[in-house]
Amino acid sequence: MGSRIEQACVERGLKMTGQRRVIARVLSEAADHPDVEELYRRASALDGRISIATVYRTVRLLEEKGILERRDFGGGRARYEPTEHGHHHHLIDVDTGRVIEFEDPEHERVLKAIAARLGFSIVSHRLQLFGRKLEAAAAPRPSRRRSSEPRADQPAADTDELAR
Repeated sequence: MGSRIEQACVERGLKMTGQRRVIARVLSEAADHPDVEELYRRASALDGRISIATVYRTVRLLEEKGILERRDFGGGRARYEPTEHGHHHHLIDVDTGRVIEFEDPEHERVLKAIAARLGFSIVSHRLQLFGRKLEAAAAPRPSRRRSSEPRADQPAADTDELAR
């Protein structure tokens, strides 16, 4: 039997080519939230005939059919996960881009209470938290100097450091 995404494609009447099967398998096996370039890298490692254009078309089709959901976790690239992945939320590490999925019944209770207090019932919601690991947040960050000249007692900062 095929991957869960392949099964969802068949249930929705999509024609399953060999390349779509590979892409569906890669998506089903992904423990992360890959972007199209990462999907292409993984799929082309399994089938060298797969082009990046095929991956883009397949992802767009799977999104249109409600099989995949597009996520924007910052960083200027869309990332994807199966729609039927269960209700969960995301915590994004702003330093590494790592995405951590979590569930929190207390959070759900509070959201329902807020909606009820305002005269609504929740039909859908999405929570994305952006954070920094506490050790990284506690570490002293280099001071930002307005001058491009380094102080005599400091080495010159690279341009990435100045951009932060």
